[in-house]
Amino acid sequence: MREGMTRPRLRAIDVRSTVDRGRPVLLLRDPLGISDKIVVVPQALGPLLALCDGSRTLPELHAGFLVRTGLQITLDLVQKVVDQLDGALLLESDGFGDAYAEALDDYRTAPFRQPTLAGTGYPAEPADLRQLLDDHLAAAAGNQSGVEAPSESGQVNGAQAGISGLVSPHIDFQRGGPVYAQVWGQAAEAVRAADLAVIFGTDHSVDTSLVTLTRQHYATPYGTLPTATPVVDAIAAAIGEEKAFAEEIHHRGEHSIELAAVWLHHVRGGQPCELVPILCGSFQHFIEAEDDPAVDPILSRALDALRRATMGRRVIVVAAADLAHVGPAFNDPLLVDYVRYLRLQAADEILIETITHSDADAFFRTIAAEGNRRNVCGLSAIYLALNLLNGKVTGELTGYDRCPADGQNTSFVSICGVVFRDQNEG
Repeated sequence: MREGMTRPRLRAIDVRSTVDRGRPVLLLRDPLGISDKIVVVPQALGPLLALCDGSRTLPELHAGFLVRTGLQITLDLVQKVVDQLDGALLLESDGFGDAYAEALDDYRTAPFRQPTLAGTGYPAEPADLRQLLDDHLAAAAGNQSGVEAPSESGQVNGAQAGISGLVSPHIDFQRGGPVYAQVWGQAAEAVRAADLAVIFGTDHSVDTSLVTLTRQHYATPYGTLPTATPVVDAIAAAIGEEKAFAEEIHHRGEHSIELAAVWLHHVRGGQPCELVPILCGSFQHFIEAEDDPAVDPILSRALDALRRATMGRRVIVVAAADLAHVGPAFNDPLLVDYVRYLRLQAADEILIETITHSDADAFFRTIAAEGNRRNVCGLSAIYLALNLLNGKVTGELTGYDRCPADGQNTSFVSICGVVFRDQNEG
């Protein structure tokens, strides 16, 4: 442990339980990717991690663990665990602070944001990616009226007038490909006609910002989508530079906006348009405090500034958002059996109806009423997209699916596609 780290404080990290050689263990990793190290600790030491809140010395951690669990461990073991955490930059420390600052500087000074999933989540070569997504579009066109199929040139043909926004999944293309194709194929003409895309993406990192901006450009295998910095600057001026960019590093590894940007770029035939990428943080504190996000000053100022800054532009609004996450894969103790599988769809149908009615308040209240027990991770992104569209649109469901999230088919992620059509269009 570095000198001065006398009261260890654990960062917001990713913790996953698994079995290693017959014993239950916890895998600890940095969700921001500042460190690529993984720390493995016995599951029985989980309470020790919870005690690392910055208020206790090592002897106090040792004593506190004994009081809470009754398990006898040595002070040397406590020291060893803390040293491992510190070496992997999982503690709040000077070492982590220096590494964080360096990573943020590297991100901001790079020519563009690298597509982090290219080559793993989808093909890195443009021709291979084009073939994959065209195959999904062709299959969707064969199964759904109004979905445009790719032409021989790779462009999507046909017309769907009046579409100004959409809800797109952010699950991987392997599982979500059909739903992606259904919604992006339906919205193809509007996507090609846009000169600006606003993408609200779920921020899966566990931190505090409601909206997180970046001035960095987003790259895809097709090239670079330039960020509309005057629009970003206008939002930052409205909510404050510090709040707007406090967690900008999250853009570096977050996949939600990236996956939507890939489909955007593909449907446009590789032609770029300006982008406003906005990561959306958790609304859980609104739910727990029974507060209304509609009166939150940060959200209100951000949306007002975004409306003013994009006035007169041909804007397509995208919520890159999944729905429910249920089952043991998501720390939900209840297995998804056949009955729960059917109930999942029934609950989603109620939620989707609030989306297609473009009712942001009803959407939030529906989730808040159940305490978000189904872990709807797209809550904030969809809510903000609906607010930006300002209730002047009507939604149309283009696709829905429940995707398995473990090898036993006991956990599922539900996803949907929705296009929003201006109410004065028919």
